[in-house]
Parts: sequence; C-alpha cells; structure tokens
Amino acid sequence: MPKAIRIRQHGGPEVLEWVDVEVGAPGPGEVRLRQTAVGLNYIDTYHRSGLYPQKLPAILGTEAAGVVEAVGEGVIDFAPGDRAAYAGSAPGAYAEARLMPAARLVKLPRAISDRTAAAVMLKGMTAHYLLRRTFVVKRGDTLLVHAAAGGVGSMLVPWARHLGATVIGTAGSREKVELALALGCHHAIDYRSEDFVARVKELTGGRGVDVVYDSVGRDTFMKSLDCIRPLGMMVSFGNASGPPPALDPLVLSQKGSLFLTRPTLATYTAHRAALLRAAKALFHVVRHGIVKVDVSRTYALQDAAQAHRDLEARKTTGSTLLLP
Repeated sequence: MPKAIRIRQHGGPEVLEWVDVEVGAPGPGEVRLRQTAVGLNYIDTYHRSGLYPQKLPAILGTEAAGVVEAVGEGVIDFAPGDRAAYAGSAPGAYAEARLMPAARLVKLPRAISDRTAAAVMLKGMTAHYLLRRTFVVKRGDTLLVHAAAGGVGSMLVPWARHLGATVIGTAGSREKVELALALGCHHAIDYRSEDFVARVKELTGGRGVDVVYDSVGRDTFMKSLDCIRPLGMMVSFGNASGPPPALDPLVLSQKGSLFLTRPTLATYTAHRAALLRAAKALFHVVRHGIVKVDVSRTYALQDAAQAHRDLEARKTTGSTLLLP
C-alpha cells in the first residue's frame, strides 16, 4: 500500500505523520501517478500551520513529478508510462502515488528530468507569471527582489536579467547575498544589517524601482513601499517572515499612486492553455541554461518534518526535494 505524509491537525512540523493511504483506480478525466520526486515549497508550511487552512485530515504538497500508471475514461493526452509533472494544484503531493486530474498535468519533454521538473515547476512557473504577466518586465526596468537567493528568487533573478532588467536583490545573510550576486543580481543587500530603502534610493538615484517582488512579508512589506517609484507596483506573493500588516489603501496614494497585488499561481494557470504556455516558457529557459536548477538538498519523503524545520529556519537555498 502506498504511503504519504498526512496531517490530522494544524501545527508545527511534529504534526506530519507517515501513514498508509488508499489510492484507487483513476476516474473519468483522472490519471494515477506514481511519484518519483516531490517539491518542497514554503506554501507547504502555510498549509501545515493553518495560515492557509486545509480540510483535515490532509496530505500536503502542491508539486511533484512521476510516471503515469493508469488513465481514466476520457483521458487522451496521457498514457501509461508517460512522465508528467504538476504544480499549484490541490494539495496531496506528499505521497508515493496519487490520483490527479489530467487537465492539471504537464507532459515532460525528454530534456527535463523528473527531479528537475519537481524542483522547478512551482517556483519556475511562479517566476514566469511574476515577470511576464503580473508586471511585464522589459529591458531597462529596475526590480527589487526580496529573498533573491531563495527558491523563486533563484529562478526569477536570472530570468529577469535575461529580459534586460536591472535586478536589486535582498537576502538575510552575507552568504546569501553572495549567492544572489552569483545568480545574476546587479546589486545585493543584506536586509538584516543594511537599510535596504536607503540603499535602493541610492542605487536608483532617488527614483525608486519599477516593481518589488516580495515573498518575505512582515519584515519587508511596509519598507518596500518606500522603494517604489510613483505608479510602480508592489507584488506580495509570500509570508516567509509572517503575514504583512493590514494596509489602508490611502497609503498607496500617499506613496505615489502605487499598485498592489497578491497573485497566486493557481489563478494564473487556472485554464489549461495558460498552464501549458507557462510550462513551455519555463522548459525553454531551463533547456537553454537561462534558469539553472539548483537542487541544493534532498530528503526522504518520510523525513518531511525535518525538511520543514530546515526550510522555516532558512537553512535552505535553491530547491529542495522530497524523494518517495
């Protein structure tokens, strides 16, 4: 019988349990996927803690790759033996096998391995919509990317540089600052020891940046608003340090008629055509070496609790995988 990591209550990493699960035959429009690699993402900790509450009991995880074992009635895009991956779907990835709607799966090209796909799908497609849809980055734009050495940052930074943007990154340690520079940041700031607002104003000649990409949340959100040029955009897409504070919309007008958005991958890939376009663009930049996939650490799936502890302690960089 397949095994999975399940929670029966919200809480810390200790609530993650290694249990047997029933995985039946695929129904209409479904496939049964034997999973070979599962992506670890910060959103998994939100589902576990209850910040984004789940119906309990629940299996965590929104990203994985594997091999199709069986297909249900009406499935024409996949056949047993096909390699496939997904990201941003309903949780349930922390499992050796699962049923998935075929419409949420992407067939993997020969040049993309299972581990690469599991490491890149969620973070890479997030980078895609942030750069190509939420704020359409063009040559000459200046970006501020918080957590530039993190999972999304490690893909967003080189992709943005390839598009011709000037990239200012922040990180929480000297080592991560060096990594941000190595990833392609033109400038990198240790936001724990430096005043990043003053430094951004200095680097931009007082103008400010065109857009801020912020996955840190509470520690950076309000100060980030002071880094943006008039009519610029604040993109808040994560809460690594905790949820951002409540914001009076009047503040946006006072700081230069700013735009604020809180996007999600699920919304940007809700339609299959959008999902396939995002995956195609991502696989292109991976195959051409524009975005390099750094699997910095792997854990056995049954050791997911330790992986969560390390992720929340910010001991990880790049991508981390759980291996069934």
